[in-house]
Amino acid sequence: MLFLQLVLLVVLLPGGDSEDAFQEPISFQIILTISFYNHSWTQNLGSAWLDELQTHGWDNKTGALIFLWPWSRGNWNTEQLMKVEKLLYTYSIGFRQVFQDHVRHWQLEYPFQVQLAEGCKLHTGEASVGFVRIAYQGADLMSFQNMTWWPSPKGGSRAHHVCKLFNQYHVTNEEIHTLFTDSCPQFLLSLLDAGKEDIQRQERPEAWLSTGPSPGPGRLLLVCHVSGFHPKPVWVMWMREQPHSMGLVFLAVIVPLVLLAGLALWLWKRWKTHWRPQCTGFPLE
Repeated sequence: MLFLQLVLLVVLLPGGDSEDAFQEPISFQIILTISFYNHSWTQNLGSAWLDELQTHGWDNKTGALIFLWPWSRGNWNTEQLMKVEKLLYTYSIGFRQVFQDHVRHWQLEYPFQVQLAEGCKLHTGEASVGFVRIAYQGADLMSFQNMTWWPSPKGGSRAHHVCKLFNQYHVTNEEIHTLFTDSCPQFLLSLLDAGKEDIQRQERPEAWLSTGPSPGPGRLLLVCHVSGFHPKPVWVMWMREQPHSMGLVFLAVIVPLVLLAGLALWLWKRWKTHWRPQCTGFPLE
């Protein structure tokens, strides 16, 4: 007996209708990952995202933004963009240096990674929300809210030590607050307007099946792939007949055929009987 283990793989592509975008929260965020290999060797990787769509890259040597779409500048001019680039680059250098200077105090062990996610989120009828979050080795370390850094409950004593130091940078914290509560929402709105043709486009999903590694003897793994659709989300459902359903389908097809054949045979016999020549009584010579 063959058992089917059905597995669904949905590939969500970014985007969304700008008119409907505010029906669900939409966010713009900058993600910076710093890899610390030793006391003198670090590597930065930066990018910016509109929800799940990458809109910008980042040159880690010059701090310049890389515009991945024709509309990635929004409606901002060169001066505004350069100002933001300079701020972000300055923050990245200072951010990296602070962690390098406190490796022993914060009990950091090489190699390690620190992730910084900063941006803003919009929703219909609500005020925009700016956010800045820092993670260490992929786990939440602390977040920035209302001009204050707050330790993550899972960050332990390290999170408290880092927050204590970061809360002393009053001027920097004011700049961060202004950048992500005022400037970021304005830039997000300009992106939605400038990129509405790409954001509002609609593409039908394409689906196909493939077989995966067998989960066991007598079992078949089917994988459903769905891609090419826009905007998100998309609803995909498996439809499977029950084990006895094939018998029902067989009966549903065969029984009507048998009845039709029986009816045809009865009509044929009736027609034959009706048209059979009838003998009449003629006198014989």
